Formats: sequence, C-alpha cells, structure tokens
Amino acid sequence: MSIDRRLTAQHDPIARRRVALWLFVTCGMILVMIGLGGATRLTGSGLSIMEWAPIMGTLPPLSETEWQRLYALYQKIAQYELINKGFGIEGFKAIFWLEWAHRLWGRLIGLVFIGPLLWFAWTGAVGRRLLPRLGLLFVLGGMQGAVGWFMVASGFFPDSTAVSPYRLVVHLTFALVLYAALLWIGLGEWRGDAPRDAAAPRGLRWLARGLAGLTAVTMLAGGFVAGLKAGFTYNTFPLMDGRLVPAGYADLSPWLRNLTENVAAVQFDHRLLASLVLLATLGAALRYVRHVSGLAARALLVLSVSVIAQYVLGVMTLLWVVPVSLGTAHQVLAVLVLTAALVLLHATRAPSSR
Repeated sequence: MSIDRRLTAQHDPIARRRVALWLFVTCGMILVMIGLGGATRLTGSGLSIMEWAPIMGTLPPLSETEWQRLYALYQKIAQYELINKGFGIEGFKAIFWLEWAHRLWGRLIGLVFIGPLLWFAWTGAVGRRLLPRLGLLFVLGGMQGAVGWFMVASGFFPDSTAVSPYRLVVHLTFALVLYAALLWIGLGEWRGDAPRDAAAPRGLRWLARGLAGLTAVTMLAGGFVAGLKAGFTYNTFPLMDGRLVPAGYADLSPWLRNLTENVAAVQFDHRLLASLVLLATLGAALRYVRHVSGLAARALLVLSVSVIAQYVLGVMTLLWVVPVSLGTAHQVLAVLVLTAALVLLHATRAPSSR
C-alpha cells in the first residue's frame, strides 16, 4: 500500500472508528474474561488443569484415557484431598470445563487482537502514533497468560486449597490495565478530533481523576477479599460482628500485613473504599450534573447509576454469603463502573491546545 494511502487512512474518521470498534470489542471480550475468572474462582475450578500448554491446551481431552490422566493429576493436590475428595470423574469434568473455557477465551482474545492489528497496520489505519502502544499491549496480553499460570501454580503447594491472594491481585491488575488502556485508546479513536468539553468545571475534572483511581483501588482491594475468601465471614451490614470496625482489625504484625492478609481488615477496607466511591460519585453528580452536557453528562449519569447498583449488589452478595451468580455479577459490574469513570475522565479532559 502506498505511503499516501496509509497517511490518508490515519486521518480518515471512518477508519479511526473501525479501529475504535475493534478495540471496544476486545474490551468486551476482556470483560467476559474477568467474569469467567470470577466464576472460576468461586467454583474452585482454577486448579483443575495442572498443566500449562499454550498450544496443545487449546484442545480439550478427547478420550477417556486422557480424562483419567488429568483426573489422576488433580487427585495429587491438596484441594482434592481437603475439599473435593471422592467427587468422581464427573465432578472433575464439571470444574475442568469452566477453567478450560476461561483459558480458551484468553487465547481467542489474543487472536481477535492480533489479526485486526496486523491488518490495520498494513492499511495505515494504525500508524506510528498507535502501533507501538498497541504492540506493547499485545505483549502484555501474552504475559497475562504466564501471570495466570504463575497464579494457578501457587495452588499446587502442599496444604494449599486456593491460589495466592497476592498472585490473584497481580493477575487482576494486568487484566484491568489492559482493559483500561484499550478503552482509553478506543475512546480517542472514536471521538477523533471532536472538541473536548471546554465548559467542564475544573473541579469535575479532578473529581473524575480521583473517581477513576479510587474505583481501581477498590477493585484491587476486592481482589484481596476474593483471595482470602473474606466475603464468607462477617455476613452482616453495615456492622461487622456488631461493630463498625471489627475487633480483629489490627491483629497481625507488622501492621501493614493487615491490609492484605487479615480477613477482618481486608473486608472492612473494601467496604470503606466502596462507600467512599459511592459518596464521591453522588456528590459529583449533585454538584456538577447541571454544569455539563453531551458525553460528560451521560457518563456522569451512568456512573452514578452503576455505582449505586454495584453497592447494593455488593451488600446482597455479602448477606447471602457469596453465591456464585452474585459474586460473578459483582465482579463484572465493577468493571462497568470503571468503564463509566474512564469515559467521564476522557470527556472532561482539558481542551486540546491544537
């Protein structure tokens, strides 16, 4: 393709919107992946596949002999001995298929990303401005598979029936970084050179930054809640064991360990952060909703509704002792809250000097 046509494609609004749609589709697939990861964790399926085979693992077991081999491997780990002992080959298949689907979906994300990326790079729709960033994100996506295996492998240690909370949070962090980066680039391509909201109050711009950051921190705190299975204790609201701050909040030493290893502290911190997100969002809506228009106004409204829904869903998940359906929905809706916060941040950026 000629250089002139490549340069034209980079500035073609239709071509840029096609790039944006591709990035949004990839974001949607990552959202599904995060939901599958939540269901995998809640059902204890993540340790059912004890081999990391990036190529051959694409195919499921095709014979009864292969099923029995994989089941025999699973019977060697503590999760089987302490939790699932005797549940039989059919019980093993039930947890195997969910983990296999989770891994297969990750591979599909890679294909959906790299194929169009090569095409858009060839046609010039993605030029020197974006190609290095998107190439780096593809590499990070590949690393996410390795990080996922690094997380799963921590569940094979003696007496371990689940993965390391620290490794789980690292895995979640990778997913959120990829999602946020692709969404941000996609928003830039979709909106193109459309004028930014010059009328957006500076206070709202700073609030949008704070809300996006606070939402991300709350989600990572939720990762430690999930990793420690902290949602299965203190199943009352708003008090925890009859107290606002649980009695065992600072039991561990040194004190910083409480933030990531103490069930009482981890759950309390997640509640506190979620409450701050709720109050800050409602405060921003009440203060600024009449002072913005267009995308900023819609994003602020969606953010407010989604944060309220997420807060209610979180309380329900806690009170009902984390059923798989509610726990998975809570994880997915958290990503949608982050999406609305990032859209608001993008819509209220300061006007371009160009």
